[in-house]
Amino acid sequence: MRKKLFSVLIVMTIPWIYGITLQAKDLSPVSKETQTKVISELKEKFAEEEHFRIERGVKRAGTLWRTRDGSEDDFRDFCLENFVAGQEREQIFNKLSHNLEVLWGKFHEMEVLLKEPLHLSGPPITKTDMIFGSYNPGAHLTEDLYQNHAGFLVALNFPFYSLEEKSEKGSEWSRRQWAYSRLGDLFTSRMPASLEQEISATLTAADTYISEYNIYMGQLVNRDGEQPFPEDLKLISHWGLRDELKSQYANKESGLENQDLIYTVMKRIIDQSIPKAVINKDDFFWNPYTNRLMRGESAFEPKSEPDTRYATLLKNFRVMKKADEYYPNYETYIQRKFENDYEISQQEVEQLFVDFVSAPVIRQAGELIEERLGRELKPWDIWYDGFKARSNISEAELDAIVEEKYPNPKALEEDLPRMLIELGFTEDKANDIASKIVVDPARGAGHAWGAEMRSDVAHLRTRINDDGADYKGYNIAVHEFGHNVEQTISLYDVDYYLLNGVPNTAFTEALAFIFQKRDLELMGMQQTNPDKEHMQALDNLWSAYEIMGVSLVDMRVWKWMYQNPEATPDELRKAVTHIAKEVWNSYYADVFGATGEPVLAIYSHMIDNPLYLSAYPLGHLIAFQLEKHLEGKDFAAKVMRIYKQGRTIPQHWMQHAVGNNITIEPTLEAAEKALKAIQ
Repeated sequence: MRKKLFSVLIVMTIPWIYGITLQAKDLSPVSKETQTKVISELKEKFAEEEHFRIERGVKRAGTLWRTRDGSEDDFRDFCLENFVAGQEREQIFNKLSHNLEVLWGKFHEMEVLLKEPLHLSGPPITKTDMIFGSYNPGAHLTEDLYQNHAGFLVALNFPFYSLEEKSEKGSEWSRRQWAYSRLGDLFTSRMPASLEQEISATLTAADTYISEYNIYMGQLVNRDGEQPFPEDLKLISHWGLRDELKSQYANKESGLENQDLIYTVMKRIIDQSIPKAVINKDDFFWNPYTNRLMRGESAFEPKSEPDTRYATLLKNFRVMKKADEYYPNYETYIQRKFENDYEISQQEVEQLFVDFVSAPVIRQAGELIEERLGRELKPWDIWYDGFKARSNISEAELDAIVEEKYPNPKALEEDLPRMLIELGFTEDKANDIASKIVVDPARGAGHAWGAEMRSDVAHLRTRINDDGADYKGYNIAVHEFGHNVEQTISLYDVDYYLLNGVPNTAFTEALAFIFQKRDLELMGMQQTNPDKEHMQALDNLWSAYEIMGVSLVDMRVWKWMYQNPEATPDELRKAVTHIAKEVWNSYYADVFGATGEPVLAIYSHMIDNPLYLSAYPLGHLIAFQLEKHLEGKDFAAKVMRIYKQGRTIPQHWMQHAVGNNITIEPTLEAAEKALKAIQ
C-alpha cells in the first residue's frame, strides 16, 4: 500500500483541494454585485482571451473571501492589483510551484518523523507517541495561505476545472496547461484547521489500531488440540493471516486444516467474537472453533473485543461527514473520494466491478481451480494462490532464502539497485532511484511513503524481524518498492512539480503489482513454466475477482453509514456482516457452492483507510493493461516514460500510457484465452 500524509491517508499529495465551497456558518461578505463590478473593471483592462479567467477567478475568490480577510473594498483592490496575464502569470506560477514544494515537503518531513514511533517496529506505543503521531503539522497551512492572500492569488489567476471540463479539454492542453489546472485545483475550500487536526487524529488512531492487530499463531489450537503453527509466528490482520493462508496451499499434509483454522480466526474478527485477550497478546492458548481460552489445565469463556473494529470505522465516517458542509458541490465523502480523488465516479467504478465479478469466465476459472485442487472449493479459496510460480515451494524454503539474504533493513536497502538493474534500468538510473529510497522496519504490515519535495527520500517499510525478513515481508517489500519507484520517478522526473504523482492511488498500485509478481525473479528464481503467461492471466483474474468483492462491500458500507449516521457499533457490525454476505451471495456463492459467507469484510483497509479499497481492483486492471503494453519492450524505459506523465486525469493518463481507457476487457479476454490453452 502506498502511504501518504494523513489527510487521505491516506491520500493527501495536496491537502483539501476539491470543490468550490461556501461555508454554511462563515459567509463571504463579497456580494454578487461587487463581484460583477470587479469583473467588469478587469475586462476593460485585459484582452478578451482573459475574460473567462476573470469571470471564474473573481467569482471563486469572492466565494472564499471572509470578513477576516478584509472588506468588500479590500477584495476589489486585491483583484484589480493581482489579476495577471502572460509572462507575469508564468512567473507567479513558477514561484508558487517552488514555494508550495518547500512548504508541503517540510511539513511532510515533520509528519514522517513524528509518526515513526507509530509506524516503525520498536517499544510499545505510548500516549505521548499517539499525541504527537496524531498531530498534523500542516493543518493550519491552507488557512494561513488564505490569510496572507497567497490562496486568493491562486484562486484569482488559475481557474478550477471540473472533471468533465478536464475530460473535454485535457487532450488539447499542453503540459504547462495541465500544471496550471492542477494549481487551479488548490484553494477551493476553507475547512477549519481544527477539523483537519481532528481528521488527522482520527485516521492516525485507526491506523495504529490496525497496525497493532496481531495474532500469535503459535497459541492457536485446532480441533484435535494441536498447535499447528510455529511458536514465534505473529501475523497481522488481515494481510499476514491471508498470506499465511495462501502459503498453506503448498502444505499437502495439513494445509487444508490449517486454512480452515485461519479462516475461522478471520470470521471471529469480522463478527467481533474474537477474545480481546488474544489480540496482540500471547498470554493464552486459543481454540477458535470453540472460542475458549486455555492456560494450563484451565479453560474458560473469554471476553470478546467490544466492537472496537466497527467503532473505529464509525469514527472515520463521522469525522469525514463533518467535512461535508464545506463541499456543497460534493455532498458526501463518497463523492469527494471518487469524483475528486479517483476522478472516476463511484457509480462508474461500481458498475465496472459488478460487470467483472459477474463474468462467465470467472465461473470457468473456479471450475479449473476445483479441478487443480482435487476437491470442492472452500470460501477461503477466494485467495487461491496456485497460479503463481511459488505455489509449489514451501513457505519454509522461501523464508530460509529470504532470511539469509536480508538479515536486516540495511541489507534490503543495499540490494535495491541490483533489483532495478535486473528489471532493465541502467546502472546509473538504478543507483539514482535507489539512493532516494530508505528501508525501515514496519510495525504494521508495511507501506510506501513517498517524498513531497525533491530533496527528500521515499520510505519503504516492511516487517523485518530480529532474525531477518521472511518471505511475507519480502513479498510486501517488493510491492512497496514498486510504489517507491513510481513515487521517485513521478516526483524527480516529472516536468512540473504540480504534476507530481499519479492520477490516483490505483495507478501506483498498478506498478506495485507489476513489481510484486516479479518477486521470485528478483531473488534469482527464474520461472520456467511454459504456461507462465496464461497462469499470470488467470492469477490476475482471480486476484481482481477477490478484491472487487471487497471493494463492493466497502462502497456499500459507506452508503449504509450515510443512510444511518446515528448507528451504534453493534448496528454497524450487523450491517457490515449483512452486506458482506449479500455481495457474496450475489457474485460468489455460485462459484464456491456456499452461501452466507462474511469473508469479504475481513480487509483491514476498510477500517483504517476510508474508501481506499477501490484502488486495488482498479490497480489490477491498470496493471494488466500496462503489462500487455510492456510485453517485448524495454521494461525500464517504458516505465520511465509512462510514469513521467505525472498527475493528469485517469483516462487521459491511460490513453498516453497504453492507448486505451481503463477497461475490464483485456483481463477477461486474456483469461478466456488462458483457459482454452490450459484445458
